[in-house]
Amino acid sequence: MQSRGLHFGLAVFSAILLILIFPPLRWTWLAPLALTPLLIACASEPSAKRRFLFGWAAGFVYWWGLCPWIQFVLEVHGGMGKWGGWGTFILFGLYKGLYLAAFAALAGYLINRWWSMPAVAALWVGLERLHAYSGFTWLQLGNAGIDMPLPMRLAPITGVYGLSFVLAMLGCAIALAIRRRPRVQMLWLVALPGLLLLPRPPRVSPPTEKILAVQPNIDTEAQWTEELLASTEQKLATLSRAHSVNMIVWPEVPAPFYSTNPTFHAFAASIARTSDTNFLFGAVALKGDGAPLNSAVMLDPNGHDIDRYDKINLVPFGEFIPPPFGFVNRITHEVGDFASGKRVVVFPVSGHPVSAFICYESVFPELVSQFVHNGAEVLINISNDGYFGHSKAHAQHLEIARMRAAENRRWILRVTNDGITAAINPRGRVVDQLVPFEQTAALLPFGYEKEMTFYTRHGDWFAWGCLGVSLLLIVISRVGLSRSKS
Repeated sequence: MQSRGLHFGLAVFSAILLILIFPPLRWTWLAPLALTPLLIACASEPSAKRRFLFGWAAGFVYWWGLCPWIQFVLEVHGGMGKWGGWGTFILFGLYKGLYLAAFAALAGYLINRWWSMPAVAALWVGLERLHAYSGFTWLQLGNAGIDMPLPMRLAPITGVYGLSFVLAMLGCAIALAIRRRPRVQMLWLVALPGLLLLPRPPRVSPPTEKILAVQPNIDTEAQWTEELLASTEQKLATLSRAHSVNMIVWPEVPAPFYSTNPTFHAFAASIARTSDTNFLFGAVALKGDGAPLNSAVMLDPNGHDIDRYDKINLVPFGEFIPPPFGFVNRITHEVGDFASGKRVVVFPVSGHPVSAFICYESVFPELVSQFVHNGAEVLINISNDGYFGHSKAHAQHLEIARMRAAENRRWILRVTNDGITAAINPRGRVVDQLVPFEQTAALLPFGYEKEMTFYTRHGDWFAWGCLGVSLLLIVISRVGLSRSKS
């Protein structure tokens, strides 16, 4: 009974370490140790059921500690009240915790094998890739390595999942060392110096272009009237006065900007014509059946439509309500669920292909890489993080976008409603940013890039391979265990 309590304590300790490596603290030096306590517990616990339970407890603690702002969003912006927000957040933690529960249950079959290090790391990566199908995904373990030069050499090849693999493998190695396992099990560490053989990221050329990024800082709970809307548009028009820039960019905003409204469209066109430049802005479009679309619209310097991108990956509870959660209020103020877009759009802008993705879509590596695969030479991420309040979600979201830049070796211009608005270079470094929570506008630098990375061309080959290999090794381990018992 005492060992069971110890196992639960070790599992929860891993959850705490995983929380600490991400913003706001960013104690990234703990990343190679984060999974170690959980894996020690897995190696000592023969019961898969009990491993599942203490892994579930760890998963619950992890998601609660990583995303406490979700409760705030549900309570304040979802109109659920204090208890409704906390109740739904508890269900969220229990649901998302199932992934860490599955990892703990399955890792127990692998941890005591001679090939435990790569097998456990592959299992972690494979389950990370499946988070995208759960309705919500956020930071991967590999995001903690965004400022680690050597592991970051993997990003343009394997995406963030290669960094997750390295950090998980190190966590497993430390667990094996603490348990005094035979040294042969740790010989896999000799592969890590191979990272030195990978090409260094090319030197980033000095930026030669610039956009005017407008940060409106619009209140997410504003009660819109015609007077307030006219006043807001006038303020934004004043902030949008610019000359000799490649683009003016407005973010996704919590305002009734309907691109299909002739009056608003004429207003937007006047901004493009006045500055004689391209104008990209977030707006709501409407399908033929009246369903709203979260969109990014690009106008040319004459105010004519170039094209429109409709958000493909929608935010659960924000833009649509998953069927089992019909009792939860939608956070946005549209009458019905948003419809999902179907096209990956590349805008032709002054002879260069440009793409925009919207807010939460930054958490999907495979989606962002499709824009670059289709030719985009620079990426723009328009976002409204205002629903997060003054929480750590802003810094977490920026860290996610930084990894997308490094994976595809593209400049990402992140233009947000209230922060963090920033220019990110192709190595994932923030080179300029605006002061958050202020209504302001500033020039952000960037450059065009044409070379495609291996990851851009081939997508999540590594993550899917890890999932397949880990499941195969689990089957082999289970068969071997059955034979040894018989």
